[in-house]
Amino acid sequence: MSNTTDGTWDSLPVKLNDNILRTLKELNFTHMTPVQATCIPLFMRNKDVAAEAVTGSGKTLAFVIPMIELLLKREDKLKKMQVGALIITPTRELALQISEVVETFLKNFPQFTQILLIGGTNPIEDVEKFKAHGANIVVATPGRLEDMFRRKGDGLDMASYVKSLDVLVLDEADRLLDMGFEASLNTILSYLPKQRRTGLFSATQTQEVEKLVRAGLRNPVRITVKEKGVADSHTQKTPSRLANYYTVCRPEEKFNILVAFLRQHKHEKNLVFFSTCACVDYYSRALQTLIKKVDVQCIHGKMKNKRNKIFSNFRSLKSGILVCTDVMARGIDIPEVNWVLQYDPPSNASAFVHRCGRTARIGNQGNALVFLLPMEESYVSFLSINQKCPLQKMSPISDVVDVLPKVKTMALADRDMFERGMRAFVSNVQAYAKHECSLIFRVKDLDFTALAHGFALLRLPKMPELRGKTFPDFIRTDIDTDTIKYKDKNREKQRQKMMKEQKDKMKTVSSKTFVKHQAWSKQKNKTERRKKKAAKRKHDEGPDVDEEEMNELLNDTRLLKKLKKGQITGEDFEKQITSRSKSKAKQNSQVAAQMKTNFTQILSESTFIFEN
Repeated sequence: MSNTTDGTWDSLPVKLNDNILRTLKELNFTHMTPVQATCIPLFMRNKDVAAEAVTGSGKTLAFVIPMIELLLKREDKLKKMQVGALIITPTRELALQISEVVETFLKNFPQFTQILLIGGTNPIEDVEKFKAHGANIVVATPGRLEDMFRRKGDGLDMASYVKSLDVLVLDEADRLLDMGFEASLNTILSYLPKQRRTGLFSATQTQEVEKLVRAGLRNPVRITVKEKGVADSHTQKTPSRLANYYTVCRPEEKFNILVAFLRQHKHEKNLVFFSTCACVDYYSRALQTLIKKVDVQCIHGKMKNKRNKIFSNFRSLKSGILVCTDVMARGIDIPEVNWVLQYDPPSNASAFVHRCGRTARIGNQGNALVFLLPMEESYVSFLSINQKCPLQKMSPISDVVDVLPKVKTMALADRDMFERGMRAFVSNVQAYAKHECSLIFRVKDLDFTALAHGFALLRLPKMPELRGKTFPDFIRTDIDTDTIKYKDKNREKQRQKMMKEQKDKMKTVSSKTFVKHQAWSKQKNKTERRKKKAAKRKHDEGPDVDEEEMNELLNDTRLLKKLKKGQITGEDFEKQITSRSKSKAKQNSQVAAQMKTNFTQILSESTFIFEN
């Protein structure tokens, strides 16, 4: 179904509550977006809806307004512990944002209460808060909500509280499934009543979303809202007022170009996307030093308690830079974002579209720029064909200066910065290897030397991808990196303590090894001395009897051959045998006598042969 109605709120085929109209006027929302004009009447007429609309199209109001209207129409007033509406969303930032919108509307409806259940907070505090105040509207992330259902031991019976549920909303449903929440969603759905209104909202309709539609919605009305005013509106997936650019740069120049661009747009509000949490930690620290008089903040999925505060602070800023991962790519509404910069292309193409959607929201103008390496330029064609997302090449950025030496100086001055750079490099290469467009983004094509220079590394890290390779062009620092200290004195004190412990351990190991070596050497020398004594004794004592007998037998055989050939007479033969026997008699008289007997017998046999 498609509906492009774009009129005032009074033009809706259903009448809105006066307090809702008053809030809309206060928010200066004078006209509906297509998704709002289509979904609100259906929801209010008790229809399940499965809506697909491009990011930034106003989906939040499309379910918040009818949700409140349906709660107002209840015959029985909701009690303190009865949950009438449940909104599930993939990230805590999006949940926080939706909660703020709901809170704005509830100012004119004091009979309703709401609670926000998200990660990064103490679950016990959430349990106590719910038990004390209850909630008619719950905005939650799947993991925390599932946990609340399982906390019967803490005196919380969520299963009984949702028996009166009227409305379930699954926002960013495709992202919910992409992030692996399918099992949690199935668990949550098993607790909810079948008689309810359900709204499923997503930017893309995937096979997984279709399964969720069939499992959670009853005969839903399917809604697909297209962009208005775009020549190719039936295919384009990005907002019509978005100017989408790309630039091609070498890896060693990439960060320099980013810094130059941000310096030229320092009075605007910019999002900078990186591929990994480690890259966000590293480059945000560098940007905070390099770009003066600008509020530079960072946010990623591994942050626990800080994320909500950082997100709220950045939303309130008029200008600034937010360095982030894809945790900020979906559904987040940050007012007046001028530029979305994708320093690293995302691991999948759909995330590219969602990143761009953080600007040009609700009919506003916006800009996006992706940085590509020379070998990645074919990604532009891929996006145009696969994601229906055309890009235009940006003219070269001016006034680019080399800031990498300053980043190296930062690493030399603080071990924390040095270690951040090493982790960022490793994580970036690993993320690159997992890119779904593996024909374009190939690790084997990376110039590791240029990439390391672009990260301003002091030395190359040890990692499987670099094993067995040499990098003669990489210029590493002459300074021993083990001597770089933490600026944080407590961390440095702890490091020195650990180094001393490690050194002492090595000394102990070395001492034990030395003792073992000494013992081995002593045993070896003793064995060699024994061998030498045995050899000397053998030399002094002369050859063994058996060996002497063998030698004499050989000599006698030679004499016998001479006798047979007539070279010596029998008399000479007997004289030599007798002479040898006498000389050996002193050493072994028994052997000599036996040999004389043996050879006398040989002589007689030989004489017999000659006579015959």
